[in-house]
Formats: sequence, C-alpha cells, structure tokens
Amino acid sequence: MRRPMIEEEGCWLENTHLRVQVLPTQGGGLGRFEWLGRDVAFPLLRPYMPAPTDGSAAFDPNRLACYALVPWSNRISCGGFDFAGTSVALSPNCPGEPYPIHGSGWRRTWTMQSHIADEVQLVLDERASDAYTYRAMLTYTLRGDALEIELCVTNTGDATLPFGLGLHPFIALHDGVTLHAPAARVWQNDGLSPLPLENVSVPSNWDFRQPKALPSEVLNHCFLPWSGKATVHWLRQGLRLHVLADVGAFLLYTPDKADFFCFEPVDHPIDAVHLPGGPLAHGMTALAPSGHLCRHFCFRVEDDGAPLAMPSVTATFGKGEPREATP
Repeated sequence: MRRPMIEEEGCWLENTHLRVQVLPTQGGGLGRFEWLGRDVAFPLLRPYMPAPTDGSAAFDPNRLACYALVPWSNRISCGGFDFAGTSVALSPNCPGEPYPIHGSGWRRTWTMQSHIADEVQLVLDERASDAYTYRAMLTYTLRGDALEIELCVTNTGDATLPFGLGLHPFIALHDGVTLHAPAARVWQNDGLSPLPLENVSVPSNWDFRQPKALPSEVLNHCFLPWSGKATVHWLRQGLRLHVLADVGAFLLYTPDKADFFCFEPVDHPIDAVHLPGGPLAHGMTALAPSGHLCRHFCFRVEDDGAPLAMPSVTATFGKGEPREATP
C-alpha cells in the first residue's frame, strides 16, 4: 500500500499488520498509526493534521496522532511547586492554556538514535536551570499485531524531583466506539477548569468497567485506579484496539463535535504535585540525580472477522479543534 504524504516524512515502521509514521522533530510523536488488514489502511489514531500552508501557524503537537508525556502529565497549577527543598518554576507552554501542560517533551525536537524496519529509538536531552533537567528515551517497536512503546527518563539534574510519564493518543472515532476501561473512581473538577477538586466514585454514565459508548458530554477527567487494560471497539468495522500499560490511571478527553477522543494512560492525575499528600502519594516517582524511570505501553489490534465497513471519514479527518481546549 502506498504511504500517505504529509509535511514531514519522518521515519516509517511497517510489518504485514501495521504501519506507523514517527516524527522525531515534532515532539517525537506519531503522524500515523494504521492497521493493514483486509487490504486496506485503517487509521487507528486520527492522522496528523497538517498546519495551514500559509505558514501562519506555529508547530502544534496536538495535530499529531500521539505524543509522549514527559517529565509529567497534564496541567500543573500555581506556576510550579516546591519539592524536598527545591523550587520548580513552570510557565504556560501552550497557546490558550493558562497552565503549563504535558511537560516539555511533546514540544521538543528528538534525535533518532537507531532505526530498523520495525523499531526506532529516539532521545531527548532537556536542560532547565529552574525546572526539569533530564534525558528521555522513546522506543517504538512493531511486534506482530502490536505497537509497543517504551518511554524512559533519567534525572540529569542536581536535585531530586517527582517525575511522571504517559502517552497522549488521539483515537479515531470513525462511526463510533465503545470503551472498556475499568476504574472505580474519578477526579472531579468544577466544569470550568480541568484542575481536580474531589476524588469520587465514578458516576454510572462514566463507568467503563463494562464496555459502553462514550458519553455525549465533554469530559476531561482522570480515572483511577486503572487496571492497565482497556479496549476500544469499532463495532461497525469489526476491530478492537487493546491498550495495555504499566500505569495506574488514565485521562479521558471527549471534545465536542470532534472525530477523535483521547485515552491517555498516565501514572499520575492532573496537578498531582498539589494534591493532598503530595506527588508521591499520587503515582509520581521521586528521582534522585541519575535516577531512572521507565513506563511501557502496548496497542494491539484484534480483528473480529466481520466484514470491514470503512468509515465515511477515512479520507477526510479534521473535525474538532486539535488543541485540548479546557471544557
């Protein structure tokens, strides 16, 4: 099958089941993730959304199909935080967002360390005198019907700090999905800001301990404790995407009138550094200088064997604002 052209080719991984485009200079993220069964290229994630051709738009990682979250996930309030005698200053890093969001790796250029037909390894060295200094390694591997992702970080700074990792995939809705993602509790917010206010039992209409369709309302919440296993089912297409991860929470973002939703496996909730008990009580890991942390993620495709009904939007994605707008 012919590979689609986009603004930047990056590098490709491909086997008989899957095809992945990796864009090292654009946050080390994915441009495409496609299933190649039944003689079609089926987008599992919303494909990369090209920027306007007039050059008016700066690089926006939220146009990617997926990117890594390092050295922390989602938003941090109060302009930073203090930890073990060290003050960390963090400024807003995304247009339209009042808080710093998703760490720094998603907005950086990564360097390719190695590339073979079914695997690529990227590296990022980040230095900030008043924030996080680290080295991150990101490895994408195709193994049969699965995409495996390893994200590792080493604290190359001088102070012990809390680190957290995750992924931010934009999963294609096509003609609708069901989601199975067991979690008994959710961090509620006030509906105006995604910052968490209260940890409550998951409401029935947000309870994905059994497969169900996504709610029609806009969600931007952290669910936990998560089993580390989830399944997205495109019923009309007869395909399932199984998500496996060694983390204990997920962020679910369901924007209004969009052709995607975000299921973000993470190891800590939003603003964990400011939650009662502190970041270590909420899944983050204290790394001393030279300390190391790795997280692993797997996206495996299962074919139901039903005739593949290709969605009407296979050639034209782009519904919905790519920026993760605050609900």
